[in-house]
Amino acid sequence: MSYEKESTVSDTTFQDQESEAQIESTNDSTIEEKPEQKRAGFWLRFVAYIIDVIIISSINGIIISPILFMNSGEPIEISFWTLNGILALVVYYLYFAVMTKLFQQTLGKMIFGIKVIQQENQTLTWTDIFYREVVGRILHNVFFFLKLMYLVVAFTDEKQGIHDMIGNTRVVYV
Repeated sequence: MSYEKESTVSDTTFQDQESEAQIESTNDSTIEEKPEQKRAGFWLRFVAYIIDVIIISSINGIIISPILFMNSGEPIEISFWTLNGILALVVYYLYFAVMTKLFQQTLGKMIFGIKVIQQENQTLTWTDIFYREVVGRILHNVFFFLKLMYLVVAFTDEKQGIHDMIGNTRVVYV
């Protein structure tokens, strides 16, 4: 019986020394984790998106309206598309991609104090932006009913939409 007690005491002492060594090695590391940032929910992101669409429509009106006068008010057709439609699409994707890359926010997100960050809290790369803003938005815009995929934001714990998951990003409060 005394042998068992000695064994238990020595095992406990060894475990204590091992856990102290782990604590010391943890304290020596210089990795600092940022505190968890509060994620932006569906409705706030939705209203920010509506503001962005209004801004994009205004930009398109300023840029594209003069083109209508070049052809007596008739759209310039290029196969299935019109020149106006192509330019509007380019402005749409460039607005989201460039604003997100340069500022981590669009104007709509700035108004509400939210921004896009990379999942691992690293700087957003052009690859992240491409997958989030181009590939993700193409998926949402191919058919109108696919816009309902934005609702995924409301039902995931991480508050991520499909485009966030594809782009390895999330939207948080500033």
